[in-house]
Amino acid sequence: MRKVGQTDPILLITIIVVMASLVLFSVIPLLQILVQSFVSFDGNFSLQAYIKAFTSRQNFHALTDSLLLGVTSGIIATAIGFAFSYCASYVAMKGKGVFNLIAMLPIVSPPFAVALSLILLFGSRGFITYTVLGLRDVNIYGFKGILFAQVLSYFPISYLLLNGVLGEIDPSIEEAARNCGASRWNTFKDVTFPLTLPGIANSFLLVFIKSVADFGNPITIGGDYPTLATQIYFQAIGNYDMQGGAAVAILLLIISMGLYVFSKYFVTSKSYVTITGKATRERVMICEKHITRPLNTFCLTISGIVIAFYILIPMVSFTKLWGINYSLTLDNYRYALAIGLEGLKDSTLMAAFATPITGIIAMVIAYLVVRRRFFGRKSMEFISMLGMTVPGTVMGIGFVLTFNNKPFVLTGTLLIMVLSCVVRYLPIGVQSGVTSLKQIDPSIEEAAADLGANSFKVFTSVTLPLIKTAFFGGLVYTFVKSMTTISAVIFLISARYKLLTVSILDQVDAGKFGVASAMSTLLIVVVYIAIAVLYWFIGKLGVNKKDIKLI
Repeated sequence: MRKVGQTDPILLITIIVVMASLVLFSVIPLLQILVQSFVSFDGNFSLQAYIKAFTSRQNFHALTDSLLLGVTSGIIATAIGFAFSYCASYVAMKGKGVFNLIAMLPIVSPPFAVALSLILLFGSRGFITYTVLGLRDVNIYGFKGILFAQVLSYFPISYLLLNGVLGEIDPSIEEAARNCGASRWNTFKDVTFPLTLPGIANSFLLVFIKSVADFGNPITIGGDYPTLATQIYFQAIGNYDMQGGAAVAILLLIISMGLYVFSKYFVTSKSYVTITGKATRERVMICEKHITRPLNTFCLTISGIVIAFYILIPMVSFTKLWGINYSLTLDNYRYALAIGLEGLKDSTLMAAFATPITGIIAMVIAYLVVRRRFFGRKSMEFISMLGMTVPGTVMGIGFVLTFNNKPFVLTGTLLIMVLSCVVRYLPIGVQSGVTSLKQIDPSIEEAAADLGANSFKVFTSVTLPLIKTAFFGGLVYTFVKSMTTISAVIFLISARYKLLTVSILDQVDAGKFGVASAMSTLLIVVVYIAIAVLYWFIGKLGVNKKDIKLI
């Protein structure tokens, strides 16, 4: 690792530009929210918004409801994720490949896709409740609807996290316990489960943060059940109470960032694993029927439910009037294209701009924090990861407050939506780049520098080709998430630029579920086509698509 003072001016300029950009687009919007939360409508200092935030019955309910939802979703999603990951790593069963498919579905679909399917199945005109069971007084909206949608949306995150934890446990530890006479249950209870406790705690906190910050599901199926994320939107946009919205946003930010810091610096630092590195040999899968049958039944049932929920959306898109007339039609697509084509174009345009910008900046930041030593290096890494912890609604209101006045008037432009995507999806690219660089011997780059190459030449000719898998993985992730984003950009859209996810939400609000399903299907098809094109292009460059991880 070299000091900046020992290198060329290109590196110094790069550090200054990157740091200034991070501060401008990540830190200042958060500071603007903090300032706004103390400024009343007439421009004077006021604590009224915070007094209201803690004394208002509506805000109090939003806080307690969000915490209850986060705790419940975290427990259930982590339990299901653990069962899936245990089956994937320990149990002999067929169809494990479908687990990865399920993990992909929430990424490539709108964030409220499960909530939409719940309404279509269990709503007042739902297929199961109204058509099959003939129930006339059904209400799926509220806590139970949000909880169901969040558990099905977030348990794949828990599965992916815990699958990595369980997969790294050396099987010889458990075999030693078995050879000493321990039963399967005692081995699991006394050896396997304790080794996974940090991962379980991390999974719970991750799902809790996702749940509390979630905007798509509560706005779709929440009904009169308030959460902090929706409360920010209703206060800032619905009631034009920017100070009140900012105060609630600060409250949500404290919760999400506090838990993130606790997870990163306390939970993950606790490791009960005594043997590190990869397992010395493959694990012998559990084949006892009394263990495999209930686990297989449970996981395959959940898998079937999840897949059915996502298949339901294209089915509804071809239905005349769901709940009343099930004849086939293309009218929903005609209407969807008539009113949503501009939104689809703008969503694609926004994602197309945000993708390369995010990918390049992420690799530059990863290179700087891993390979260079300079003042503010840790701060740069921390700020670049803010997009992972700051809820989308908080980021959205921060951008509105910051870029609605001189000298940076960006509201109503495509650029502000692109920048919000760059800030929100930068952390995955940075994280992947940092991980890849730490696995590469720096002497390769040092040899190039010793031969006279400057920092730009070393980065573009040596470093970037070595971490191309992380680079292209960041590109794919950014494009997909930018296409399906809603929580931040719903504050930033204008009459000039519309996004398809916002149009889908409008159709759901209007009760036009067929059109909303047609739009959702078009969005998913476009995303899959884009992924296929990116994978084809990446394959031509010699990158194995199996090495690219989207989570």
